[in-house]
Amino acid sequence: MTNKAVIYTELAPAAIGTYSQAVKVNNTVYLSGQIPLDAKSMLLVEGGIAAQIRRVFGNLRAVCHAAGGDLNSLVKLNIFLTDLNDFAIVNEIMAEYCVKPYPARAAIEVSALPRGARVEMDGVMVI
Repeated sequence: MTNKAVIYTELAPAAIGTYSQAVKVNNTVYLSGQIPLDAKSMLLVEGGIAAQIRRVFGNLRAVCHAAGGDLNSLVKLNIFLTDLNDFAIVNEIMAEYCVKPYPARAAIEVSALPRGARVEMDGVMVI
């Protein structure tokens, strides 16, 4: 029998569609994609790609905490960028939020993201 729970925190942006911030099944948490929205204003953060990447990691961290884990509990991280030239910046900033051993990861360039964001990330966490 599976133990399924929906995860929600006011410290991350509310879902802007028909999805949950995360769903926990037993000890695995599936995190929905986070874009660089401010949780209170629901507006994209200003300040360029570095600010957007930091906001996304902050949003993911808030959801991870709500589920009982943290960013270092991630086992898989998917990164979607509108420009793969920003990938080096992702690596630099990820090192500020995560420690070794890092999660498995994919980085994919996409033509567009919701609300004009330049980055989106989702992941899987085990707690």
